[in-house]
Amino acid sequence: MIYTEKKDSKDWILQNDLYFNLNTGNEEISENERNLIKQIDDAKVTSDKHIETKYGLGTIRNLSSGCKTLLNIVKNPDKVVCVEECGPNVLKIIFMLDNIKIYMSRPSFAEIPEDTKIRFNDKDIVTGGVGYQTWWSKEYARREANDL
Repeated sequence: MIYTEKKDSKDWILQNDLYFNLNTGNEEISENERNLIKQIDDAKVTSDKHIETKYGLGTIRNLSSGCKTLLNIVKNPDKVVCVEECGPNVLKIIFMLDNIKIYMSRPSFAEIPEDTKIRFNDKDIVTGGVGYQTWWSKEYARREANDL
């Protein structure tokens, strides 16, 4: 599910770094999440929640904003998470996940599997990257027509 209009709600995570640092980063890290961290930031999580990268040691808070966003989505499937700071590498993974809720006010370049079903704003359902691009083209035409 993609929401394109921002809502102020406790069920929305709009500041991913802050939310991660205060909440998600304090939770246990599963093997799947360790693999995602390795894949996105090329970092290894140590037993005491530090990370080892090619740049040296750091804390879990030193993960990239995109990696923190992905972990916020994985650990909080009931919340809508803003993905506007994510690059194409993270968005590609996000669009392969099932039953997620994300917020984006504008399209981002993302590699979207052709069989991926995407629902926009609780109504329009499109399939794959072509459907995604087509929906955004219509959305921009609507915004322009309505002077938004």
